Amino acid sequence: MRILLTNDDGIHAEGLAVLERIAKTLSEDVWVVAPEADQSGLAHSLTLSEPLRLRQISEKRFALRGTPTDCVIMAVRKVLDSKPDLVLSGVNIGANMADDVTYSGTVAGAIEGTLQGIRSMALSQAYSHVVGEAVAWDVVERHAPALIRSLLAVDLPDGTLLNLNFPKCSADAVAGTEVTSQGKLDFGLSIDERADGRGFPYFWLRFGERFGDFRAGTDIHALRENRISVTPLKLDLTDYSVQDRLARALSEGTVA
Repeated sequence: MRILLTNDDGIHAEGLAVLERIAKTLSEDVWVVAPEADQSGLAHSLTLSEPLRLRQISEKRFALRGTPTDCVIMAVRKVLDSKPDLVLSGVNIGANMADDVTYSGTVAGAIEGTLQGIRSMALSQAYSHVVGEAVAWDVVERHAPALIRSLLAVDLPDGTLLNLNFPKCSADAVAGTEVTSQGKLDFGLSIDERADGRGFPYFWLRFGERFGDFRAGTDIHALRENRISVTPLKLDLTDYSVQDRLARALSEGTVA
């Protein structure tokens, strides 16, 4: 099995090194094409207005000056002589769940793999982002290999990827794995306005405490209960529940 790894935290991220160790428990044929620098929050974006610079770091390891999406395209269309059997994206520092999947470069790496017709999974390790607090990489490193093997045995329809989130706890405290739905969080960003040395304003996006839907069965609830969350995501964004309603409205002339 040929495995392609990417991420959004960059080629030197500790989570990518963890993912390499995970992948090598599954196969000896592991390739890495990851961003040269941190690309967090860029979602499924392409680099179109500047060239992509590819740098080989070592055998089967490449850094690209581009986004996670660029990395998967470059790997499949240029670096590899054949498509990989599996794309693993991550391991992200911090969970990617609920609405945040739409911003996530980690999830975007798996989205692009899925668009290319490759079985793809995104992996994220929950983390509180407190300065000085260590990331519990041992959770994902211990539990991911067996979980991925089990998931590979499941036949997935075209256009479906898997979003895996690992809880913030000790590896021994993990309470199991749950297949979940995507939860809902309120908007968690605020604008922090500052001034530079000449008094001109500049701005940072700042994360704050977030509230939302913590119902059982969601990815948010699973992580709160120290369970690994496995959420199947579809590329088809069509809201089928609204199609008939719109068609009726148009046919009756109620929509201009």
